[in-house]
Amino acid sequence: MLAIAGSLLAIAIYRFVQFSRSSGDGDGLAYFYDLSERQLFTAARTLVPPIRGLNDSELDGMRAIVVSTSGRANDKSNFKIAYLEKYAPELKAQVESMQRGAPPPARGENISRTAGQSLTFVRRLEEQTWHPVNSAEAERIMTEWLKPGPEGKIPVVCSP
Repeated sequence: MLAIAGSLLAIAIYRFVQFSRSSGDGDGLAYFYDLSERQLFTAARTLVPPIRGLNDSELDGMRAIVVSTSGRANDKSNFKIAYLEKYAPELKAQVESMQRGAPPPARGENISRTAGQSLTFVRRLEEQTWHPVNSAEAERIMTEWLKPGPEGKIPVVCSP
């Protein structure tokens, strides 16, 4: 149990550092993946997935965690989607409300950070099943890309 808690803490720290580094980008873009078009695209980093995709008003655009298996963030020939991420509708609504500067929800209506972990989902690109980030399978999904790539280098997360 302690190992799982430690792993989840490590993932949370990694994601915080990743967000902190990338939020300094001048253009403020992030990668998203349109599930129906099966295509990677960029959109504002502040958008909360799922978002409107490329071809219609369907909310089929999911945040894509893109890595370069060569260890060089600008090496697009070695880009790979490590995993996709989305939020449950109630968490998405709360985050978007907070982004707009709306007053916080009344006590009991606010989704805590802990509860938010079970309302944030990840999956591998080729799979259909979404897993809450506080599950063992999600932990595997969010860390399996850390294995050395073809050149023996550790992959790096890429920003547009």
